[in-house]
Amino acid sequence: MPVADLAELRWDNSFTRELPPDANTANRVRQVHGAAYSRVMPTPTEAPELIAVAAELLEMFGLDRDIGDNESFVQAMTGNAVIAGSDPHAMCYGGHQFGNWAGQLGDGRAITLGEVLTAADGRQTLQLKGAGPTPYSRTADGLAVLRSSIREFLCSEAMHHLGVPTTRALSVALTGDKVMRDMFYDGRPALEQGAVVCRVAPSFIRFGNFEIFAARGDIDNLRRLADYTIATCFGELLDSHGIDPTSGPLSKEIHVDWLAEVARRTADMVVAWQRVGFVHGVMNTDNMSIHGLTIDYGPYGWLEDYDPGWTPNTTDASMKRYRFGAQPHIASWNLERLANAIYPLVEEVEPLESALNSYVSRFNETWPQMMADKLGIAGFDPELDQSLIEGLLDLLPRAETDMTLFFRGLAEIDTASPVIDDDELLAPLADAYYLPDQLRGDHRGATVAWLRRYRERVAADGRPDAVRRRAMNSANPRYVLRNYLAQLAIDDAEQGDFALANELLDVLRKPYDEQPEHERFAAKRPDWARTRPGCSMLSCSS
Repeated sequence: MPVADLAELRWDNSFTRELPPDANTANRVRQVHGAAYSRVMPTPTEAPELIAVAAELLEMFGLDRDIGDNESFVQAMTGNAVIAGSDPHAMCYGGHQFGNWAGQLGDGRAITLGEVLTAADGRQTLQLKGAGPTPYSRTADGLAVLRSSIREFLCSEAMHHLGVPTTRALSVALTGDKVMRDMFYDGRPALEQGAVVCRVAPSFIRFGNFEIFAARGDIDNLRRLADYTIATCFGELLDSHGIDPTSGPLSKEIHVDWLAEVARRTADMVVAWQRVGFVHGVMNTDNMSIHGLTIDYGPYGWLEDYDPGWTPNTTDASMKRYRFGAQPHIASWNLERLANAIYPLVEEVEPLESALNSYVSRFNETWPQMMADKLGIAGFDPELDQSLIEGLLDLLPRAETDMTLFFRGLAEIDTASPVIDDDELLAPLADAYYLPDQLRGDHRGATVAWLRRYRERVAADGRPDAVRRRAMNSANPRYVLRNYLAQLAIDDAEQGDFALANELLDVLRKPYDEQPEHERFAAKRPDWARTRPGCSMLSCSS
């Protein structure tokens, strides 16, 4: 039977039970040494109001679907009430930000409530983002605003339903408080509505958790954290080696195998990002999940017109370090930082390099097949398909081409008719171009030539068009959380109307399905959204 009280869940807070706490209990900004976390309570809010709840997560936790109507749930999800069995804390970690070591960072505005054991999905951690200051808040207030909270809530769930590895979001709520933010760091701060998101993941351990101990030479706690992480989150590795996690410190071979598994999971995540056109925007090592999950939805964006050089992050506008096309390389660079951090546990370079090669091997294996799936090719053949894929990726940026609409339109190409003229060939793609006049002259000729080559290739597979179309439409979404759609939902929410946010959430639960009643959500970016804040680029402000 579903339960109607969070206290009835099976709380099992292994992170705080098994790892060293901060001995100083004062909730003030400071350097925290020799500890994996600091216990800290959320800050009570003025007038909490629930905006939305993810029904699927209620089911995962075994909670009653109507629990959102319970005042106790609203109070718990906004930090106003402490759940019996939980153990609120903020994690200590460091990180490389934009390629430079930043020292101690930590959960500056996230407070983990604790871990729950679920019947089907194992250990899941609940965390409130925007719940108040912690010792890691630096110069900030530990709060979050409505616009960024809605973006995180919607995108977490959208990514899950797209099949992209991700943290989840159980709820989003208003706090009733006002929060001062300078949205673009241009000296024009303004008061905004405060909000809190409840995030969910197996754990929120990041690359940076290991980096901070390594940077400080705290090898004992580095080992404790690594062994805890493997035993708690990667138990299959111990099973494969026939090791009892209670038998003592784990061997260097286990640590190497673990790094290889993290590398493979990270590759799977990045390939999934590239498949759907997601740009994280701030791939610092403190924003890299040890589980290979998308984490920390800050200045993210969706690649609408296909531009490998695009970044949604205004802070990264000049360097473009975290642009769409660089994400695979940056993930590899971040993994190297993790390998450096755990080097003291292995003390050999070659095994760590071999583990890191697992990222390259996995990416090189899965990325071409992912592209073949997007193109409706039954099986990737390097001799036939490598140049076909490269040709397409060279063509797409030459004109403003909507990535999502292009691949859905490509599925409609007719391969059965023996003869098809140029206009018929291009017709299914017409809606994908933002500036149709760009599809003229040499570019039109090159596009037609590629389409004819593509048509011959998929026809050679022998699959009927209907079968190919179904396969392509299962790899290429019809609906993604377009930047302008998220902003429209935020605009309404800031006026107290949450209907669009909830409608978007419902549409994005079925991103690969044709939903004629929601066709407007599949439309490409309108001209008014081309440069509007929130629809084009965002800052790290929240």
